Amino acid sequence: MDQKRLMLAIAISIAIMLGFQFLMPAPPKTAAVQTQMADTATTPSAPATPGAAPGTLPAAPATAAPREVPRVKFNAPRIEGSISLLGARLDDLVLRDYRDTIDAASPLVKLLEARGEKEPTFVQFGWTAAEGSGVAVPDDESLWTPSGTLTPGQKLTLSWDNKAGLIFELAYAVDNDYMFTVEQKVRNTGDKPALLYPWSRVRRDFTPVTAGYYVLHEGMLGVLDGKLHDDDLTYAKVKEKGEKSAGVALALKGVSGWAGITDKYWLTALVPDKATKQDLAFRYVPGGKGGYQVDFLAVDGQALAPGASIGTTARLFAGAKEVHLLDRYESQDGIVNFDKAVDFGWFYFLTKPFFYAIDWIYGKVGNFGIAILIFTTIIKGLFFPLANKSYRSMAKMKELGPKMALLKEQYKDNQPELQKKMMELYRVEKVNPAAGCLPIAIQIPVFFSLYKVIFVTIEMRQAPFFGWIHDLSAVDPTNIFNLFGLIPFDPTTLPMFGSMLHLGVWPVLMGFTMYFQQMLNPPPPDPVQAKMFQFMPIIFTFMMGSFPAGLVIYWSWNNLLTIAQQSFIMSQAKKARHAHGHG
Repeated sequence: MDQKRLMLAIAISIAIMLGFQFLMPAPPKTAAVQTQMADTATTPSAPATPGAAPGTLPAAPATAAPREVPRVKFNAPRIEGSISLLGARLDDLVLRDYRDTIDAASPLVKLLEARGEKEPTFVQFGWTAAEGSGVAVPDDESLWTPSGTLTPGQKLTLSWDNKAGLIFELAYAVDNDYMFTVEQKVRNTGDKPALLYPWSRVRRDFTPVTAGYYVLHEGMLGVLDGKLHDDDLTYAKVKEKGEKSAGVALALKGVSGWAGITDKYWLTALVPDKATKQDLAFRYVPGGKGGYQVDFLAVDGQALAPGASIGTTARLFAGAKEVHLLDRYESQDGIVNFDKAVDFGWFYFLTKPFFYAIDWIYGKVGNFGIAILIFTTIIKGLFFPLANKSYRSMAKMKELGPKMALLKEQYKDNQPELQKKMMELYRVEKVNPAAGCLPIAIQIPVFFSLYKVIFVTIEMRQAPFFGWIHDLSAVDPTNIFNLFGLIPFDPTTLPMFGSMLHLGVWPVLMGFTMYFQQMLNPPPPDPVQAKMFQFMPIIFTFMMGSFPAGLVIYWSWNNLLTIAQQSFIMSQAKKARHAHGHG
């Protein structure tokens, strides 16, 4: 049983570490603001029939030279950019508070980019008319007229006249953070009625490079009618499904909620008027670099009589997934489960409270690394009774080692009798060989959730610790394979094994703490398993070499606390046994 218990502990540890491999970050994808150009040859047309998806997209974008288009700029405290007047596309947005790297001279993160740039992504609002009505609606070749200035407290209105009595307007407002409010209005100055269907979409005309880990979702997502949709909405899955069903990976009819495209730290999401039911589609657009689109289309058309006007209001979030900010929008604007944009994972009920606790501690100490260490200490204290039970069991098992070895020698050719004698020994010594497993299993969700917080929340991004650790979300920049920079070459660039040759100071320290913790545990009785057990610290050290420094520091500190706990408990247990005459 002791052998099974130890092997179970090893299996659980390996499973956790392999699971955390899924959490590895992707290289940031940002670019500086480039020339304001657009490739009009690749622009789609607006839909022509009600119930159809906005943006009837070409099978493969044509190649054409980009041309200059007129733009109107906007500015807010945390964002800046411009809107293309050709097609009324919001396709230029920069986050003022975030940079590509910790270098103060690195480019600001660019969330939206125009066609013709490296990573084209845009947001667009429009209308479609009833089939066969002959009503002209604006499309990607429509040139809009601006009025006003888009800043917090000031609106920008874009207008387009179809020269047949209908005047279309888009009135943009923006707050001090990342939320736009867009009013879609139409005035009928003619003598004929019209039936119009407002739509909105987020479009990404390239396939991003992602980390590709199962427990970190990057791609499309949304909360529709209170339910989170992100399963099978990664870029690969959307492409696979879309290629089999005319581009549509998932279609939902008559829903309300929000949906968009998410990266690890950034989100671009549409929030239509919740009083209006919408048809939603997640799409793959073939051709070129591959495209992805999330679009909403009003289920019911709006009747527009001569001399009347109609309108609807939607919101657009385009920015960083800051937990407090998402919670505020959820509360003040009624955006249901907006915080689910952050991939808190299966243990959401633990992960989010853990984030708030760490963030609160950070507010007191001013360093996220220190906040993580303090919070880990608190958690270890709360779990001390369980750890006490587990380590006391392990201490008793270790003390029984010589007696167990003697029994195995005596009954090495009689396994049934050996098992019987071992069970008698456990009963006499009042030892439960499985007693240490349950406390370990109970703690797994807790520490997994803590890892999740460190990895997925933007608040940890580029957060410094001490010394050479300037970014808790990045790997330890030191490397023992080039003597910490004394030898002027990068071992990771070597062919075949280069990816394994990054081992910083903190992963090495973590390996030592794991080794010392292992020394306190009773070794497996089987020599082969004992050898495997001895190699575990080395294996984990190399695995942790590519993990974010914050995770490695946390793991090292957790090991040190475990060693202290285990040493204390085992020492107390040994004193108690001596006091009762058990040697």
